[in-house]
Formats: sequence, C-alpha cells, structure tokens
Amino acid sequence: MTRMTHFAGAVSGLALLVSTAAVQADVLFWSTQARPVEEAQAMRQDVLSGFDETVDYQPNEDGPWLTRLQAELQAGSGSIEVLGALHGNFSAIDPESLVDLDDLGVSASSETFNTLARLGTDNMQYIPWMQATYIMAANKEALPYLPDGADINALTYDQLIEWAANVHEGTGSPKFGFPAGPKGLKHRFFQGYLYPSYTDGVVRTFASPEAVTAWEKFGELWEHTNPSSTNFSFMQEQLLSGDAWIVFDHTSRLAQAFNERPDDFVAFPAPAGPTGRGFMPVLAGLAVPATAPDMDAAKALVSYMLAPETQLKTLQATSFFPVVDVELPDDLPASVQASGAAIAAMSGAPDANPGLLPSGLGDKGGDFNRVYVDTFERIILARQPIERVLEDQKRRLSAIMEETGAPCWAPDAPSEGACPVE
Repeated sequence: MTRMTHFAGAVSGLALLVSTAAVQADVLFWSTQARPVEEAQAMRQDVLSGFDETVDYQPNEDGPWLTRLQAELQAGSGSIEVLGALHGNFSAIDPESLVDLDDLGVSASSETFNTLARLGTDNMQYIPWMQATYIMAANKEALPYLPDGADINALTYDQLIEWAANVHEGTGSPKFGFPAGPKGLKHRFFQGYLYPSYTDGVVRTFASPEAVTAWEKFGELWEHTNPSSTNFSFMQEQLLSGDAWIVFDHTSRLAQAFNERPDDFVAFPAPAGPTGRGFMPVLAGLAVPATAPDMDAAKALVSYMLAPETQLKTLQATSFFPVVDVELPDDLPASVQASGAAIAAMSGAPDANPGLLPSGLGDKGGDFNRVYVDTFERIILARQPIERVLEDQKRRLSAIMEETGAPCWAPDAPSEGACPVE
C-alpha cells in the first residue's frame, strides 16, 4: 500500500469520525413514521425546528429501524435518543429496554391509549404520539331519521341498525354504505370494530357464541345496506353521489366528501356493542431507549412532541391526528376538522375498546385478512349458516396463528406464544 493510500485512508477515517460526532451532537430521532420525503421534510422544518436543540430526524422502514435499535441495546450503548413507532413495533420490544417515562407527566387524553402505552407493565413505556383511524360519516339528510333519544356521538349498534332501517323505510331505498368492494377496507371493520364491540377479542373469540351474535347483528344491518356496496371501495364517492347516506371508512377515504361539500356531511364515532366501542387506532408512540446518550434531551423532546401546538404541526405534516385535547384551527381542511372531532370523541369515550392492527404475522397478513373477508362473503353474501362458517374458518385462522407464532394483541388477552383460537 502506498503512502498516498495510507494518507487518503487516514483523511477518510478522520472525516467519518468528524461526521459521526456532528450527527451525534444532535438529538437523534429514530422513527418508522413520516417516511415519505415530503412528510420527513415537514417534520424537520415545521415540527422539530421549534425544539431548543437541533434534532436529527431519521425515518426508516420497520426492519432497519429495529435492527439498529437491537444492535445498540445489545452493545449497551448507542446514539438513538428518541424512538418513534407504531404500537405494534413497541409491543415487540422488551419493556426493560425502554426508559420509564412516568416522570414526564405527559400522556394522551385517552386513558385507553395510556394503558396500551404501558405495554403490560405499571409504567409508561412509551408516550402516545399521534393517531389515525376509521370513523362513521353521514349525509345530514339522514339526521332526522335518528332513533328517538339517540346521541350520534354515542350510538350503539342496535341504534345504528334502527337508524339505517328508518332511512330505508323513509326514502324507499337502502342507504347504509359499506366498503365491501375489491379495494375496500372491510376486513378492518370486522377486526377492529365489530369483533371488539361484541366479543372483546378478534382471534381468541373468532368462533365464540358472541361472534355469532355479532354476525347476526351485521346481517340485520346488511338488510338496509345499498346492495351495490360490493362495488364500493372509497365511501367518499358514495356520499357525494347520494348512493349512501350513512357510511363507515378510513378518514382518508372520506376526506374528499368533507372537503368538497363540508356543510352536507357529519362525522361521528363508530357504534358500541355489549363489550364496548370497538375501534381500530393506528397508534404511534414515542419512547426513549435505555441506551440513549442524553436522557434529559430525549425526555425534553418527548414532552415537546406532546405540546398542543406541536401536535397541530404534526397533524399538518403527517395527517395523523393529535392524542391530546387541542382546538383545531379554522384554517385546517374541512375533512380534518370533521374527522378530528369524531376521532377525539371515539378514542376518549369511556367505553372505548381498541382493536389494534394485527402484528407479528409477517407475510401471512394477507391470509389473516382473507379469513375475515371470506367469512363475511359466506355469511352475509352467500347466507351460509354462521356457526358452520365460523368453525370452518377457525381452522384456517388457527393454522395462520400457529405458523407465525404471533402472540395476541388487544383486545384479546395476552398469550405466551401463538394467539389461540379458542
């Protein structure tokens, strides 16, 4: 090797050390969220620029995010100060690897979220950060048909069925709309809404007597559902066309209706059943790894991210909604205004019962979803006997859980190893 090569190597090594030192002088925010270039830039320029120290915001795919975190934890030292990720990411991490954040005195306005953030311990292992979810929406022409005494922000499934029946009778056509089309998110309704509301589970309780009741109730609702729903995938289109007056969908798939005709529609929480108001939050949180080099700076950043003004900036940057009580400014899009109020009412409801996104399934996630879609198609569309269908599908679901070894997630009770289909 020549002297020049030695010199070049030394300069290169020195540059790397200087570069690494410069990066580590900032507060490293290691996140699985806000990965698109526009969102990441907005996080850096609009959300994090107000923090007292310089933040190095680094979004990554789940795999690289976890690999680096695990490497630093195994080494017993690292440079990551704050972790940003979904609940499912954190639930796969040993809680002892995360710093107890109770002493920060910050939390979500939803006690349900705060309970999830404890990860089965007595302490806040992460702080809820932001959320997205699915909600209900209706044409205001449907409001006069609400059942007597019904509160649109605290409906039960029985009241929703009665409401849909009233509209059907009053207008002469079924006007409940459901995203049952090829690209519709119908499986999320069953996993995160119907099953938690009637069975307080989604895997363990799949074929339970309570699940039979849930499917019976959905069958009643289907009697007042626009039969063309099997072609509906984005319910904003059916709201705007008038094909449906009462609908369920993801907030992003309702936005166009509210933005184009904000005075014509109302957003509201999903209904409740015997075991609570099931809903599926896409919940992201903030944590501090045990190897964070500057605990004070890390905790200060977590507190900063929960400040109401920061939560609003995060909403504008990511379209994820706040987890603390904030007053949404008038200059936000109409869809954000409407959805935000409905999400706050739903997640903060005393009977809130979140059904989390499936986790631990790897490449079997699609097969898992298919079980619920096939169950819907056989029971509701083909009108096959509920008990027989659930027993058939139970075997498929059990095989998926055993093959993946995925443990239970809320609202199912925790499991050691694969979540059982009881």
